[in-house]
Amino acid sequence: MTDSATPPSVISRLKTWARGIKRDVVTVYFAARDPQAPVGARLLAGLVAAYALSPIDLIPDFIPVLGYLDDLLIVPLGLLLVMRFMPDDVLANARAKADSLFAKPRSLLAAACFVLIWLALGFYIALWLL
Repeated sequence: MTDSATPPSVISRLKTWARGIKRDVVTVYFAARDPQAPVGARLLAGLVAAYALSPIDLIPDFIPVLGYLDDLLIVPLGLLLVMRFMPDDVLANARAKADSLFAKPRSLLAAACFVLIWLALGFYIALWLL
């Protein structure tokens, strides 16, 4: 007998969790820029957003297990701290901005055009330098 209400797979739960983290990072970024937020919470939010969006990690990702452990622990714990210290009205405004940003349609054609422009620019700069 097959249950029609089977629980979601681990992969789908992880994808949902990752989307939530991505939304929360953007929310924290907008909250850090809100002048109504307390200075300490803004600084913490800025640090957490910068760390989450930065390509540089405290522990490099090529180190087995520990490399990804910081991404799995530091970012979510930082987000929880910011959510705890940030006023509710500031978080609500920041969430609305983040949701409106993610609701905008994305065009793969436009992304490809931008990549081609950057590649052409890099090519011409390399020619000019050589």
